[in-house]
Amino acid sequence: METHRLVLPEDLNQFGYLFGGRLLAWIDEASWIAASLDFPEARFVTVAINEVVFRHSVKKGTILAIESRLKKEGATSATYSVTVRRGRAKKGEVLFTTQVTFVNIDEEGIKETLR
Repeated sequence: METHRLVLPEDLNQFGYLFGGRLLAWIDEASWIAASLDFPEARFVTVAINEVVFRHSVKKGTILAIESRLKKEGATSATYSVTVRRGRAKKGEVLFTTQVTFVNIDEEGIKETLR
């Protein structure tokens, strides 16, 4: 799944660059949507975001492409590979990559099988 975000003034840190926490929230949301579309009956919560390394700074007005792809499916979890690029997902400069893992839980918050 691919989605896009526009970096607005309220997304910037005190130095005028994209706040890292804002990007992490967008990545979490985009990959959660991808997981929810792939597993519509699941009740996913984020359990891990792997390595967090920001490769380039991002300024106001930049369009970001966030691509989330299923990498691994476990009995109760799903892991998504996430790539953030400047502009178009397949052609833009890579700004950030990570993996996000979700676990499926029941109404009591206990792990539950996906299928």
